Amino acid sequence: MKIKTTLLLLLSLLSLPLCAQVMEYQTVTVIESIIPNGIGRSRMISTEAERDYKEFTSERSEEDNSRNKSSRGDIRVKNFEETKLLNFFNLGGIRFQNIAANDAVVTSKINAMAEEGWELAFVNSGVESYGGKDDENGIYVTRYIFKRPKQE
Repeated sequence: MKIKTTLLLLLSLLSLPLCAQVMEYQTVTVIESIIPNGIGRSRMISTEAERDYKEFTSERSEEDNSRNKSSRGDIRVKNFEETKLLNFFNLGGIRFQNIAANDAVVTSKINAMAEEGWELAFVNSGVESYGGKDDENGIYVTRYIFKRPKQE
């Protein structure tokens, strides 16, 4: 009985990770135009550029209203991957073929990232659409958040 208990305890200990695994994350953003008549722009955006949020963060209090010294231009990323997508609408209305084509392109990106060891962790989406009689603007935004063990 002691041998079984000892073996079970040993197997349990071996199954625990020896140290906490540090993850890295990557965001892919899909912006699909929902502007009538097909005049919008739809894209899939991703980047390998890194930014440290702390460089652009300041703390405020009622006594101290100082701002961070970094400018908005410092945040910008000029080297990124931009994949063209089709718009949801054209002159004839909603284009289901365009939606299917966009799905195929986005799926291709997800599969490519999976091959690189990324795992889809979260998906977040939102819509800004018709806001009144004179508003013909709109976008559909989906953010895909991927994770994988940090590469050393």
